Amino acid sequence: MGSTVAGKKKVGMDLTEGSILRCLMVFAVPIVLTNIIQQLYSLVGLIVIGQFVGSTGTVGVSSGGEIADLVTPIATAFANAGQIYIAQLVGSKQEAKTKRGIGTLITLMVLMSIVFMIITIAGCVPILNLLNCPEEAMSQAVSYMIITAVGMPFIFGYNAVCGVLRGMGESKRPLVFIIVAAVINIVLDVILVAVFKLEAAGTAIATTLAQVGAFGAAFYFMLSHKEQFDFELKLSYFKMDMQAARIIIGQGLPQAIRSMFVRFSLLWVNSNINSYGLTASTTNSVGNKLQKFLDVFTTGVSQASAAMVGQNLGAKKQKRAEQTVWYTFGCTMLIAAVLSVMSVTIPKAIFGLFTKDEAVLEMGVIYMQIMVLHFITSAITSSFQSMVIGSGYASMNFAIGILDGVICKVGLSIIFANILGWGVMGYFWAIGWSRALPGVICFIFFISGRWKTRKLLTE
Repeated sequence: MGSTVAGKKKVGMDLTEGSILRCLMVFAVPIVLTNIIQQLYSLVGLIVIGQFVGSTGTVGVSSGGEIADLVTPIATAFANAGQIYIAQLVGSKQEAKTKRGIGTLITLMVLMSIVFMIITIAGCVPILNLLNCPEEAMSQAVSYMIITAVGMPFIFGYNAVCGVLRGMGESKRPLVFIIVAAVINIVLDVILVAVFKLEAAGTAIATTLAQVGAFGAAFYFMLSHKEQFDFELKLSYFKMDMQAARIIIGQGLPQAIRSMFVRFSLLWVNSNINSYGLTASTTNSVGNKLQKFLDVFTTGVSQASAAMVGQNLGAKKQKRAEQTVWYTFGCTMLIAAVLSVMSVTIPKAIFGLFTKDEAVLEMGVIYMQIMVLHFITSAITSSFQSMVIGSGYASMNFAIGILDGVICKVGLSIIFANILGWGVMGYFWAIGWSRALPGVICFIFFISGRWKTRKLLTE
């Protein structure tokens, strides 16, 4: 099993040996690049539909994609749960359990995706009515939602395979898979929308086939390296191990619930900001895109760190796991420093990539300066949270997520915007400060050493 099986060429890196900084960087860079490409190619469909179809197509894609936007973080949550479990198993060299864990993760995620697919297809019109989709965009939204629902098994399957690979120390292959998806998506978007005039349905087909391509490339890799995974293309391999399923569900469910709560709190914040007018709304929209894109760097290093921590804890190398977190802190603070300097020195140039509206650019300057707080607190939180995630402390990870994404963001928004009367700037300051308290809690957990006495998932 990868590095655990004597005589077999290993899959991925052994994250329990060698230079910690080198391991972290070699493992993290492909994850960061993968996330960047995902961010970029997800915008292509919206750009093409806006250029060649217009507002009804844009609204149709936006409304029809709401469920996919909700379901994808759920797939990611369970894939991350599987990743940490498998990382601990690989670190502890438990070959038989690793094999059962892989089969269970893939099976569990495919079954979940089928349930979501059926619910989405059967309830697409009522769902769109709940979302107040404009009547003139309804047919476009229905087409988009149904077609992308068909792709859900491939979204879950792709995430499952990538979770397996990253748990085993392989982060380069997922980058290749997402490049395959990006090429398919961009080419088909142009052909189906611009040439064949299929409107929102064309974008949906391009997106779905891109997901099929990514999953196909990922599954082919597993199949062509089956002896290294002990992979077998037969039903018995996909039989769920109840112990593994309980662990993955126990780890993944809190993350999935947290993602949904955070999404709803963001909708609340965005809705309130929109009430301050077009300039505030546009500034927030551009700011959200920038923040999401720039956070990719810190998040990628943190994801890599969590897998490293998982493997090292599984291998009983607690000192190395601790050192990994400190190296992660150094890397994320360096990233935060670079982003902060850019935010202070060239904020107008950064915002100018998205808009030429002078009022938005002026407000954007203030927004970017406030985001310096977000970059610094995110660096702290992400670093020490990697120990929470890597040790499999699901309940604490859930609590931190709710505190960060819901309680602090909403609570501080009310205090700053309403009680103190800071108006729309209050919401921006709330976003900037929302990760401070979670960062303090993660740091206290780390230095307390409680993670050293926690029972591992593998035990």
